[in-house]
Amino acid sequence: MNNSRYSSKPEDGFEEKIVQVNRVSKKTKGGNKIGFSVLAVVGDKKGKVGVGLGKAPDVAGAIKKGVSIAKKHVIEVPIINGTIPFEYRIKLGAARVLLKPAPPGSGVIAGGAVRSVVAAAGIQNISSKVLGTKNQASNVYAAIEALKRLAERYRRHKKPEIKV
Repeated sequence: MNNSRYSSKPEDGFEEKIVQVNRVSKKTKGGNKIGFSVLAVVGDKKGKVGVGLGKAPDVAGAIKKGVSIAKKHVIEVPIINGTIPFEYRIKLGAARVLLKPAPPGSGVIAGGAVRSVVAAAGIQNISSKVLGTKNQASNVYAAIEALKRLAERYRRHKKPEIKV
């Protein structure tokens, strides 16, 4: 059930996207205990995006928890002319992700895990490459961390506007 595509937009303005659903099993004295873990991405398509990992005995409960956690960990991404302000590379664990700004009309050129993050953030033109692991969860977390650090660097280097 890897790479499931579930998407909805509730009344709070955040669009939910389920990136990964995993069935997990634990051996106990009484047999196997089955559970599910869900990786959810939420975003308002206006520069806010978050990711959460929910775990529960059933899929519906795991989705609810994942979305709830993602909404608590929302970050703001700077979007200039539909793209990011500059190129950014990150290595987080085994995941290595490259995010590059793209000219208008290019669209989202990204793999599945990174695509769900940048689409939820509302970035229309971006080029990205996943260089390390193929693990979707690691790549989603790396993409979120790259966008978070990119936002910090952009705020730090943005020149204050002087009004005359």
